[in-house]
Amino acid sequence: MTVTEAPPAAPAPAGPPAHKPSVRRRLVPYWLLLPGILWLLVFFALPLVYQASTSVQTGSLEQGFEVTWHFATYWDALTEYYPHFLRSLLYAGIATVLCLLLGYPLAYLIAFRAGRWRNLLLVLVIAPFFTSFLIRTLAWKTILADGGPVVEVLNTVGFLDVTGWLGMTEGDRVLATPLAVVTGLTYNFLPFMILPLYTSLERIDPRLHEAAGDLYATPATVFRKVTFPLSMPGVVSGTLLTFIPASGDYVNAELLGSTDTRMIGNVIQSQFLRVLDYPTAAALSFILMAIVLIMVTVYIRRAGTEDLV
Repeated sequence: MTVTEAPPAAPAPAGPPAHKPSVRRRLVPYWLLLPGILWLLVFFALPLVYQASTSVQTGSLEQGFEVTWHFATYWDALTEYYPHFLRSLLYAGIATVLCLLLGYPLAYLIAFRAGRWRNLLLVLVIAPFFTSFLIRTLAWKTILADGGPVVEVLNTVGFLDVTGWLGMTEGDRVLATPLAVVTGLTYNFLPFMILPLYTSLERIDPRLHEAAGDLYATPATVFRKVTFPLSMPGVVSGTLLTFIPASGDYVNAELLGSTDTRMIGNVIQSQFLRVLDYPTAAALSFILMAIVLIMVTVYIRRAGTEDLV
């Protein structure tokens, strides 16, 4: 028997030559990003640099300001107005916790129990945005007016006694007290908590809840082991979107508070528009930004999923 060699295989047909993308096509993503980059440079980076230079100037509005690298303005501003910083962080922290306690059940209801009413409830959540921030805050000034039905009910049930013991109210009135400011902050920033929570909860696969139930987990265990850990991105986003603007807010303290409840935002606004001390106002702004940035960085690192599950 003889073994014959197989004939050589025919060469595969050559396909069309691969063309490298042209330079113009490679630059398309950068051209699309250019408007956003220019927007950030013109309306964020440049004003930030200008405010940084303003914070190290000396002089007056009449004589003019000059950059003298006077960094002592930061120390003077911090030592003089540190109670306002502490008060702002305290009010913002309390409002953030209240928004989380109020917003999480509502977001859970919309995500898992609303059914055909889901869209209507979402519209009701964002309905406050249809009116001005100022009008919404002024409405609370009427709601919490002295002698009004809300204050009478709170006084009847003894709520004002508890808040008075905590130093949040004075006597039988709510306006011009820390409670009024915290109430305004909670109401105005509550949608910023609900929407991220709803988005995070809505993405959870319902089959995970069914699987946990098949393993004889109680509803409390399902929430603690499945729902809440998977909703942590929404919790982190909601708390940041609430705490950051609340810490620098000045409208609620201006309209619902008093001189004893002024926040650092009120001081910055006053230094810019009334006292006309631009270096101090700019220094206060940068100090607030640095404090919030440090707190947010620590919070994000501590809120990692691997630490919470």
